[in-house]
Amino acid sequence: MPGAVITRFAPSPTGALHLGHAFSAIQAHDRARKEGGTFLLRIEDIDGTRSRPEHVQGIFDDLAILGLAWDGPVLFQSARLAAYEQALSRLRERDLLYPCFCTRADIAASGAAPHGAAGAIYPGTCRSLDPAIRQTRLATEPHAWRIDMARAVAAIGGAEELVWHDEIAGVVSADPLAHGDVVLARKDAPASYHLAVTVDDAAQGVTHVVRGVDLFEATHVHRVLQALLDLPVPLYRHHRLLTDVAGNRLAKRTGAPTLASLYAAGQDGPALADMLRRGQAPPGFALPRD
Repeated sequence: MPGAVITRFAPSPTGALHLGHAFSAIQAHDRARKEGGTFLLRIEDIDGTRSRPEHVQGIFDDLAILGLAWDGPVLFQSARLAAYEQALSRLRERDLLYPCFCTRADIAASGAAPHGAAGAIYPGTCRSLDPAIRQTRLATEPHAWRIDMARAVAAIGGAEELVWHDEIAGVVSADPLAHGDVVLARKDAPASYHLAVTVDDAAQGVTHVVRGVDLFEATHVHRVLQALLDLPVPLYRHHRLLTDVAGNRLAKRTGAPTLASLYAAGQDGPALADMLRRGQAPPGFALPRD
């Protein structure tokens, strides 16, 4: 029905889910269920070097044990490559993208990368390459595609009207220039997180994006992409992150205890979900306050 709430949970199958994922999935699920809306599941599996089928099944199992049911079919980003290429083509046609041949080591060695709110900003090394040299290198070297952010902001008439609404932070004025020329298509993947999530949220009709505050800064970039691609702007809720008792963020790369390990140790899934809803956390974890 018109105005119905649509939320999503969009994990990457690059490892097992941990308690932080559960905390976010529950918030997205309950936001939709509270208003009789739709809760979607999207698998962000375009990182072909790290995504694993067993992790996809693990996501399904972990959510089911928590008592979270999603609506409709699961969307796999690996089936959406044509949509990402179409978006990239639109931006290329407006001369808003350029190929980047730099490695992380190149950028670090340049010593020229400024720092902004989201960390190091790409110094624009490849932005002004001679066109002939660029074409030669395109044919022979791996490359990413970066957005020329200054040109992009100018193309939409400036950033003054770029805002989004966050249920916690309120009205936020976007500042995409502070994030520099971010990557929209990686050397090893057909789209970056920034591009894929923006295109997919719009395609799925997501009205409310519920995700961790670690992605708050990324929304500045997503907002300019929405303007460039004529996409709707959802309502956001960037919740604080669940941590261990020392205050460290839970992450796959740092070996955060998995949901599967908690279940194996005897933790009941629905009871765990209800615990998180009540503002409680299992021993060893700390639940944030918004």
